[in-house]
Amino acid sequence: MRLHDDQLKEISARFQAEMKKGLSSESNAAAAVKMLPTRVRSTPDGTEKGQFLALDLGGSRFKVLQVKVREGMGIRRGGVEMEEKIYPMPKELLIGRGTELFDHVSESLKDFLHEKNISLEKKHPLAFTFSFPCEQATLNQGFLLNWSKNYRARGLQGKDVVQALREAIDRTGGMDVEVLAMVNDTVATMMTCGFDDQYCEVGLIIGTGTNACYMEELRHVDLVEGDEGRMCVNTEWGAFGEDGALNDYITEFDRDVDATSNNPGKQIFEKMVSGMYLGELVRLVVLKMAKLGLLFDGHVSDALRTKGKITTAHVAAMENYKDGLKNTKNLLTDLDLTPSSDDCVAVQHVSTIVSFRSSNLVAAALAAILSRIKQNRNLRTLRITVGVDGTVYKKHPQYPKRLHKVVRRLLPECHVRFVLSDSGSSKGAALVTAVAQRLASRRRQVDETLSPFKLSQEQLQLVKTRMRSGLEAGLKSKGPSTIKMLPSFVYRTPDGNEHGKYLALDLGGTNFRALLVNFKKGLQQNSRLYHKIYTIPLEIMQGTGEELFDHIAQCVSDFLDYMGMKNAHLPAGFTFSFPCEQTAIDTGTLVSWTKGFKATDCEGQDVVSMLREAIKRRNEFDLDIVAVVNDTVGTMMSCAYEDPQCEIGLIAGTGTNVCYMEQLKNIEKTQEKTGKMCINTEWGGLGDDGSLDDIITPYDIEVNQNSINPGKQRFEKLTSGMYLGEVVRQVLLDLTRGGLLFRGHVTEALKTPGIFQTKYLSQIESDRLALLQVRSILQQLGLDSTCEDSIIVKEVCGAVSRRAAQLCGAGMAAVVDKIRENRGLDHLNITVGVDGALYKLHPHFSGVLQETARVLAPQCNVTFLPSEEGSGKGAALITAVATQKQE
Repeated sequence: MRLHDDQLKEISARFQAEMKKGLSSESNAAAAVKMLPTRVRSTPDGTEKGQFLALDLGGSRFKVLQVKVREGMGIRRGGVEMEEKIYPMPKELLIGRGTELFDHVSESLKDFLHEKNISLEKKHPLAFTFSFPCEQATLNQGFLLNWSKNYRARGLQGKDVVQALREAIDRTGGMDVEVLAMVNDTVATMMTCGFDDQYCEVGLIIGTGTNACYMEELRHVDLVEGDEGRMCVNTEWGAFGEDGALNDYITEFDRDVDATSNNPGKQIFEKMVSGMYLGELVRLVVLKMAKLGLLFDGHVSDALRTKGKITTAHVAAMENYKDGLKNTKNLLTDLDLTPSSDDCVAVQHVSTIVSFRSSNLVAAALAAILSRIKQNRNLRTLRITVGVDGTVYKKHPQYPKRLHKVVRRLLPECHVRFVLSDSGSSKGAALVTAVAQRLASRRRQVDETLSPFKLSQEQLQLVKTRMRSGLEAGLKSKGPSTIKMLPSFVYRTPDGNEHGKYLALDLGGTNFRALLVNFKKGLQQNSRLYHKIYTIPLEIMQGTGEELFDHIAQCVSDFLDYMGMKNAHLPAGFTFSFPCEQTAIDTGTLVSWTKGFKATDCEGQDVVSMLREAIKRRNEFDLDIVAVVNDTVGTMMSCAYEDPQCEIGLIAGTGTNVCYMEQLKNIEKTQEKTGKMCINTEWGGLGDDGSLDDIITPYDIEVNQNSINPGKQRFEKLTSGMYLGEVVRQVLLDLTRGGLLFRGHVTEALKTPGIFQTKYLSQIESDRLALLQVRSILQQLGLDSTCEDSIIVKEVCGAVSRRAAQLCGAGMAAVVDKIRENRGLDHLNITVGVDGALYKLHPHFSGVLQETARVLAPQCNVTFLPSEEGSGKGAALITAVATQKQE
């Protein structure tokens, strides 16, 4: 029975393998260690409150309690008051009919309500601690797998014990009780300690029986849908060894105990460890030694031959520090033996070895659980608290000390604290119920907060209709329109005959790019491309127009040096991704800045002239600026070079916009009436007249008011990368102020505009990301989040970006349907060239957008083609198409 550390490590490794088996859906049915999901998803955070009744059945005593969890008491201030009464549990009920057992339970409950003057009129939430292996599909349901310890009541195995309890309560009558949660005593113990210590994520019982539970990552619990967050798993470790995993450690005494138990072959580990069997093991060892003549001069009394004559209480007494030997002598004398002092020392020694083995085995299995948690969370060191309950742990003088020492020796890299649970199993059940209530009410409030972001088909259909009328209004020369519908003077898409070298200059966000593109004639899709990126400092974005264009001219000069082409005098295309009124392909008057630009003296000016003047001021090189191009048009052109069906361009990135080939006869602003022209819709302005007010949330209003262009680009503010992170931040701020996130703690970080960049949305929503990684992203932002916080943050990001993608999809449906009707077709096949980080990098945006467009424009078959090198190569293509036209 003496186990050294190598053996303990071996046992620990075996138990870890058993845990894996029990968690996996393939091997669970055959696994000895059942690893039952408990439906408990969260330990207390100290905000729990309410009054609960509790029943505690399955330990050495049956108890009824009233538990009051005080409000606002928080972690560390034990705000729980309890009144309890212990009721006798007659032996015959343990082995009689199940219905009689539960009638006794329910009559005791009624008696308790009377005695404590608890109103029978009011509805009382009840928590039920039931310390037997159960399969739970929900928190308030549990199917009994098998009885253990000394219980064997008939007719309950495989049945829902919560239902059995409800039926008994109905039979007793006169009580209004709602059973909210059924909890294993081990889980209840963890929850009780968790109320005072947020590091408590393991529960341990060493009493009549033995068991442990811990918080497992949901993604490892195959038997439960979903992989977000954690769930407490009740290991039912007493069954460890039923499949032979402990055979080489089992002694003849263990075999005897098992053979005479009421469940032979079952609960092997429990029979080596728990209070129900320790005394019996000691008795069998002492009996054998006496028979061999090693004790009591070979005298064996009838009492010593009788099962159950030495109890665990005796074992504890024998190992008492001061009076151990005296207690041993008294026990042996009571067993009709006449022990010598040597006999007493020997029996005390046997007792120590048996109970030491028990604490060693518990330490080995507990070490397996702790190292699993450490691996799950990818930690080098783990700080954790284990909540413990049970008569052996509480009453045996040496047991706790030995257990702690061995666990720390087996796992030096874990900082383990053991906390004795104070009336754990009953208080904990009430806390589980309170946590369930808290999570349910939090769930409701989060759902209510996010519901305005969930758009119905009808709402999306309305957005499509409004987009359509906005497009129509913008094509007219008179009358107001929020959608500008700017002519681009690009009359056709490329035909593959483009050839020669072209310069493309691209200004559209925080970067400026210069590119050189070389098209080879007659070889479709054959082009070489060189480019260089320059940043634009904020003070230049928001300085004077002259400074901005001087900065651009300086970048161009650097690029021509870099390419060794200062004297080449190349044709150039200028991609300028802001709304421009064009009267020809090479003039563009800036309508208004968007996306954070504010340079003065530019709006109302021709940007091509401003660039030409800046080049002249430098007087080092000459350029022929042939075309000014919107990035959306550039994207369409570069995709059309790959796919001739491409007649729409879409940008979904920092900003959002669409262009498409419109029939000239529909464009009132132009003279020509035959053929087509690409129209830059500038659709981000939809809603500037209030037409989207019915879907705009208070969070959008807040974001709009704090932006640099309040009241403008309302559609863009719902759909583009520049604003989504801000919308998310406003929602998180609101949830935190309502106490639903980050323990209600509003940090400076959360109050900082712009902290939540859109790239974080893409990262947080990535399906491959475990919540741990979400937590570390939030930590980088200065937000300390629990597991539940991370789930909610992920949901908020999802709701905001899903709405953005749906709105873009609804807008796209309006565009493709208009093209289809323009051409008088029943069915349209068309390709959209797309660019922008939100579309390309966000894990779900493109899918939701495509699906929405498909549903809202069922007569169109739309292919989405992500553009390679859109705005740069597109500008070069437009320049090539324009110079060919002049030739």
